[in-house]
This record gives sequence, C-alpha cells and structure tokens, in this order.
Amino acid sequence: MFQKIAIGLMFVVALSALVSGTVVAADKTHDGTVVSAAEGKLVMTDKEGKNERTHMVAAATKVTLDGKDAKLIDLKKGDAVKVTVDPEGNVVAIAATRANG
Repeated sequence: MFQKIAIGLMFVVALSALVSGTVVAADKTHDGTVVSAAEGKLVMTDKEGKNERTHMVAAATKVTLDGKDAKLIDLKKGDAVKVTVDPEGNVVAIAATRANG
C-alpha cells in the first residue's frame, strides 16, 4: 500500500514539474562604452574599456540617446551604452547617453 502511495506521489510531483517547468530566460544587458556604430553594427567595450564585443543590430531595434529616439549611427565613440539582448543573443534595445562637454 505504501509503495502505491509513494509511486502516485512521485507521479504527481513529476507531472507538476513538467507542467510548470517552462522557464523563461530573462533578457541580459551589457553596459559599456561605444567604440563605433555603423548601420547594423555596434562595437563596444565593457565599463572598464576592455573586452571589446561586436553586436549585430537589426533595423527595427529600439535605439535611444539621452532618453530620446535615435538611430544607431547617431551614437558616437565614448558614449555610455546599455545593450539589451534576448536569450537567443539578439539585440532588442540600445540605450546610450552622451557626456556633456
């Protein structure tokens, strides 16, 4: 009797884990500094100015500069940038700020 209850309980636990097991991965962000920006491509470094990385950017990607809508080509070397990528690595948003001066 106890064995049947234990097997039934394991089945219920496994089934509920399977049903609720859909895990949605969160978007990730990369903070750093713009090295260059051209149509469809952003090159940046991390905050320390090291570890250069290149992002391919779709035309529909949301780009802002100082909180206003912008184009990728509006970004300049030295702008602070936060790049948001989805779980597949696609850039979904770019938010840049330019130091005054």
